[in-house]
Amino acid sequence: MDWDHLRFFGELARNGSMAAAARRLGVEHTTVSRRVQALEKQLGAVLFERDGSQWRLTEAGRQLLTVFDAMQSAVDGLERSPLAQAAASDGPAGLVRVGATEGFGTQLLAPELARLTRRYPLLSIDLLALPRLLHLSRREADIVISLERPKRGTVVVTKLADYRLYLYGQREYLARHPLVARTEDLRHHSFVHYVDDLLFTRELQLLDTLYRPERFALRSTSITAQYEAVRAGAGLAVLPAFLADRDPVLSRVLPEQACFTRTFWMSMPVESRQIPRIAATWAFLRDAVHGMRAQLCP
Repeated sequence: MDWDHLRFFGELARNGSMAAAARRLGVEHTTVSRRVQALEKQLGAVLFERDGSQWRLTEAGRQLLTVFDAMQSAVDGLERSPLAQAAASDGPAGLVRVGATEGFGTQLLAPELARLTRRYPLLSIDLLALPRLLHLSRREADIVISLERPKRGTVVVTKLADYRLYLYGQREYLARHPLVARTEDLRHHSFVHYVDDLLFTRELQLLDTLYRPERFALRSTSITAQYEAVRAGAGLAVLPAFLADRDPVLSRVLPEQACFTRTFWMSMPVESRQIPRIAATWAFLRDAVHGMRAQLCP
């Protein structure tokens, strides 16, 4: 059972109005309806009967409300306990899952999130730095940082930051191959890129706008693997500046023409705004990434 559904059940049971329950929870009424329906499906019982705009408990609903009230009393008692008060004095506590793109997550977010856990010793972070999209609707993460702005679902979204990507090559590789002074010169070079049919977002289809190679020396779903392949002299690749600029082995190629700007968007479910551990992580990430602007857009 998804125990979080019970919050929505409890508010609707107390208010008897879908609109009032939604206002109390800070969500759309459709979210309350969807959560209650999911709970009914999990329990195999009808919990409410609709009478105009009012939602009245069935016998099964009244039985569940008794259980829910007992659970709520237990939670309230725990929150008033000395253990909970001690935890509150140390800041937010519990687990927060943060989803991010692989390069950004491993290179920039991991050190910052480590600093966050030092600040709040009772906070735990799962960093899901993966070369694929993570879905808030499936509860794969509490906070997601993506390259595409979410267009569906009841979520809070903010523009986190822009970042730049350039075409890079290893210095020794570039010395051994013909000079690249214009786009046409790229035909003399090998390339490293994503596996097209496994590319998780159209925002990374960058090379096509510059030059379409006939073949690739190496392709990978991992930006870290592409970076390492370029460092080893496999060819040229479009890489994030925050990853490649700090490496003295690499050099930009056609920096005027091969310059791309993309955006990181941060999102979370609307109902998560009131959860202290998630709200604290959200605020920390927003401020931390704001301080990375020089690295993201050099």
